[in-house]
Amino acid sequence: MTSAIESVLRAPQLQADLRRIGEKVLNQERITPDEGVMLYEKADLSYLAALANFVREQKHGNNTYFNRNFHIEPTNLCVYSCKFCSYSRLIKQKEEGWILTKEQMMDIVKSYDQKPVTEVHIVGGVLPQMNLAFFTDLLRSIKQHRPELHIKGFTAVEYYYMFKKAKVNYTEGLQLLLEAGLDSIPGGGAEIFHPDIRQQICEDKCTGQEWLAIHEAAHHLGIPSNCTMLYGHIEQYWHRIDHLERLRQLQDRTQGMNCFIPLKFRRENNEMSYLNEVSVLEDLRNYAVSRIYLDNIPHLKAYWPMIGKTTTQLSLAFGVNDIDGTIDDTTKIYSMAGAEDQNPTMSTQQLVALIKNVGRRPIERDSIFRPIQDYSEIVFPKNEFVALPVIQNERSN
Repeated sequence: MTSAIESVLRAPQLQADLRRIGEKVLNQERITPDEGVMLYEKADLSYLAALANFVREQKHGNNTYFNRNFHIEPTNLCVYSCKFCSYSRLIKQKEEGWILTKEQMMDIVKSYDQKPVTEVHIVGGVLPQMNLAFFTDLLRSIKQHRPELHIKGFTAVEYYYMFKKAKVNYTEGLQLLLEAGLDSIPGGGAEIFHPDIRQQICEDKCTGQEWLAIHEAAHHLGIPSNCTMLYGHIEQYWHRIDHLERLRQLQDRTQGMNCFIPLKFRRENNEMSYLNEVSVLEDLRNYAVSRIYLDNIPHLKAYWPMIGKTTTQLSLAFGVNDIDGTIDDTTKIYSMAGAEDQNPTMSTQQLVALIKNVGRRPIERDSIFRPIQDYSEIVFPKNEFVALPVIQNERSN
């Protein structure tokens, strides 16, 4: 397993400061913020791949995880106006949006009866009428209908608004949702924590500190969460490291985060469409540095509807060990922003093929990363199989 990283560390042309970082990674020592910035700025991609893959295989071996999930998006109308967002519409633009009733959302849940999904993921815009009472009622109804279905619900941005409107603190609001059936929290709304960037791209919603405080309150209640970072817009490398450092410090305190998901800025149909999107090489660089830096967050996810299937396969050699789930064509958040996959759905067979075709072991998991099924030896009927690209993976063994 260490052959690839040891080989790059012996390379005579490797700069001394990068060699020291590699030695720290090999010895499982924490790197500093300055060293994180150095990896972004100076390290070549093959070096980053060797380090990130070493960390990935130390933590997870050859396993690559996915789950069977579906999304409910209650509304795309929103009181906030984030400049990077292609999904939401202001209330005055209601003719361009949707608002689902509780009954309509329950119909979506019921449409998956007798199907082997394990998770419903609920996120959307922020509206006054979709308040704490509305969502506690929805969660109770879902649990009454299908008790075993894991509910991953609402971003910290949604929580901040609904708790403020209900005049409850974070712990009180989360406790009510926990009692109603909430199981875990997704990582959305983090964007970039640094206030200089946040003021320019999403100044009217909760701050980075408020996002972190909501997740910390959830962890103290035993509610696990994920975390994200929106990259590839106006931020600099040091802003990314500042963001990762704040996540790492929170995880040191609580150990409550399961997974980190880098989210690529997509430029279509938003106020920042004047920006160019970063390249696939930059995507891979960001995955690798994230894996190396976040030594205390177990999992790194590539969200395939956002970056496409081929880049997702490549990411599995750059520290990624999870590719999300089946999605089942129930999310519009990234397709509306110009993501590669305009029809974001993959069957279990396709997910398994995507993973196997780069030499990894496909493992279905539940929402908190407990293994459900190892698909490495399972052969699907040919008439159900849809081939996906094969990419040569030069990972270490």
